[in-house]
Amino acid sequence: MKAEDFYLAKLEYETDSFDVYSALARGEPLLLVDGRSAAAFAAETIPGAVNLPHRTIDAASTGHLPQDVLLVAFCDGIGCNASTKTALALSRLGFRVKELLGGLDWWKRDGYATSQGSAGAASCGCAGEATC
Repeated sequence: MKAEDFYLAKLEYETDSFDVYSALARGEPLLLVDGRSAAAFAAETIPGAVNLPHRTIDAASTGHLPQDVLLVAFCDGIGCNASTKTALALSRLGFRVKELLGGLDWWKRDGYATSQGSAGAASCGCAGEATC
């Protein structure tokens, strides 16, 4: 495999906050999927995202998701792999999906707004919590 082929393939599966923000601003059809626990989602997420904790993903829990748009899976960011687990599970179910590099952390570092609830900080749920 040539380096060019590797990087082209990588861009098929990963995206960054700038590209997601730009796509949303252009009205491109995509759906952000927060793979963290319900508590973490309630505390803070990306506006417009839906919560689908990665441990709950199956055909029944994804029945409401559109099949004709790109799904962008994310989690807290570095140190959390809920986005990878979410992307894998959604891909196995036939969805077209990319993983948001850096997750919520890089989204905020790039200066984009978040939706913050009153729940305060919460675990992402990757440590085995039943709510994830």
